[in-house]
Amino acid sequence: MARLKEQYKAEVAPALYKKFGYKSTMQIPKIDKVVVNVGCGEAKENAKVLEAVVRDLTTITGQKAVVTKAKKSIANFKLREDMPIGAKVTLRGDKMWEFLDRLFNVALPRVRDFRGISANAFDGRGNYALGIKEQLIFPEIEYDKIDKIRGMDVVICTTAQTDEEARELLTLVGAPFER
Repeated sequence: MARLKEQYKAEVAPALYKKFGYKSTMQIPKIDKVVVNVGCGEAKENAKVLEAVVRDLTTITGQKAVVTKAKKSIANFKLREDMPIGAKVTLRGDKMWEFLDRLFNVALPRVRDFRGISANAFDGRGNYALGIKEQLIFPEIEYDKIDKIRGMDVVICTTAQTDEEARELLTLVGAPFER
């Protein structure tokens, strides 16, 4: 079992139960899923770019990435409906816990001048969004094999009802929030 998952069951869940005074253990917030998304607009001209994005995402997350397509046509961006414009991976279960462990303890500390992640990126319903500027912070990516530095979005979806509960959950799990 994933190290972070064991920590959640042993330490985090009882601490949240005690702090917020829930009446049932089913009310304790937990991390539901993690969505990693890379948008690349240049994929409409060059299909090889999308292959590189999918390869990088698959390497980072350990799960095959799905190509995302445009929902609407936008003339100013020269974009038509159903054009491939990015890739995403939805992680659940043990792969999600392993990814979060690597993100919090290995990848984020490798960011230059890292002081912590913003504590204000919650959406009001207990979900947290994080933008990463380059995929090189993950140790699985080899610098020589990438064609271009790309950013990605990581969204952590929780079952928490409020931002305060979600912030406490992520703090106890080990998210490096800035002081």
